[in-house]
Amino acid sequence: MTATTTAPVAAPPVRTAKKPPSGRMRAWATRAPLLPALIFMIAVTQLPFVATLVISFFDWNSLYPDARSFTGFGNYTEVLTDEALRKSVWTTILLTVSVVLASLVLGLGLALLLDRKFRGRGLVRTLLIAPFLVVPVAAALLWKHVLYNPEYGLLNGLLHYVGGPEPDWISNTPLLAIEMSLVWQWTPFMMLILLAGLQSRDHQQIEAAEVDGASAWQVFRYLTLPHLRRYLELGALLGSIYIVQNFDAVFTITSGGLGTANLPYTVYQTFYQAHENGLASAAGVLVVIGSIIIATFALRVVSSLFREEVGRA
Repeated sequence: MTATTTAPVAAPPVRTAKKPPSGRMRAWATRAPLLPALIFMIAVTQLPFVATLVISFFDWNSLYPDARSFTGFGNYTEVLTDEALRKSVWTTILLTVSVVLASLVLGLGLALLLDRKFRGRGLVRTLLIAPFLVVPVAAALLWKHVLYNPEYGLLNGLLHYVGGPEPDWISNTPLLAIEMSLVWQWTPFMMLILLAGLQSRDHQQIEAAEVDGASAWQVFRYLTLPHLRRYLELGALLGSIYIVQNFDAVFTITSGGLGTANLPYTVYQTFYQAHENGLASAAGVLVVIGSIIIATFALRVVSSLFREEVGRA
């Protein structure tokens, strides 16, 4: 009797399960398509700002390129102590505050009007938004030649028709002339923000107040206005960011003369006319810092609005 031997059966290969990609790898895979846009944005915006920041520490006149020298914070000291630059800062503050406040008041009135239902509301809304869509330089030219011209301007034409005085608007009231053109252009922006706030109100609460005998003024004073507080803050902050940096209206209407030169126009004069690269860069950096401070408050208001909407949902 012969013994039979059986060959040992080979065990099947053990397959190791592939580890799922980690959360960090998934995050990089998701963000990878955005990297070219991020690199482009950094190259276009941040690198020029870094170059401006470096130049602001040098005493650098482009007419004498070999005479440049490192001056530290000397340019910033000169910007903050120079009388003309201080005056331009005050003009910038006055222009910004007046335009923002007037635009908010007019925008609130128009938003309350458009919040009501009436025939042709869509057409009226489109016409009221139109000034905001006009190119800023074109809007300034429109006001300078079509409205303000003392000989054939529309404003003096209306005053002549009613027998009133016919002033030279730009010469007599230069800052007011710029403010009126900016208010005309930025009122639709404020109107859109406040109209969005009006349409997000709790209408059941308003109806309950009206049933209890509240007047229209009481509803506006105690319900509508507190609800619009965040939207008013947002409009004021966003408007301030843009108007602080306004250059088109000042350059087109008055060319910075008659005491209307704001800080952006003064930076332009310092850089392109006086050729003081270091001084202009320092003033520009201060404008950017001021805009960043205002934008920080604007972002906080926007985030609080989002939190309120999420909590309400």
